[in-house]
Amino acid sequence: MAEGFRVRRVYDDPAFDDGVRVLVDRLWPRGLSKDRAHIDRWPKELTPSTELRRWYHEAPADRHGEFVGRYRAELDADGLAEPLRDLREAAAKGTVTLLTAVKDIEASHVPVLLDRLAEGDA
Repeated sequence: MAEGFRVRRVYDDPAFDDGVRVLVDRLWPRGLSKDRAHIDRWPKELTPSTELRRWYHEAPADRHGEFVGRYRAELDADGLAEPLRDLREAAAKGTVTLLTAVKDIEASHVPVLLDRLAEGDA
C-alpha cells in the first residue's frame, strides 16, 4: 500500500486517527448523510468514469483485468497529475484515509488508485 494511506469503508464510524478523509467513489454513498460521513475531500476526477464504472459493474468477475488497465489509463490522463500530487502531499504530512462504499475493496478501483499514488509522479 502507498505509504501514508489507508483504506476504510465510508460506512464505518470515523476514527480519531483517520487524518484526512477522502471519498474515492464517484457517487455519494447511499443512506449516508454528509454530517455522519465527515468527508474532507471528494476528488471525483480520480474515480473511474461513469462509463467505465457502469461497464465494469455489468460483469465484474469477467472484466476485472481489463477494468484495471482502463482505469489506470484514466488515471494517467492529462490533468490528473495535480490531484494525485495533492493526495501524496497530504499523505507526506500525515495519514490519508481513502473511503469507499464498495464491499469487496480488493476487486474495486481502490487498489489501482493506491498503486498509482505509490508510483509518485511517474
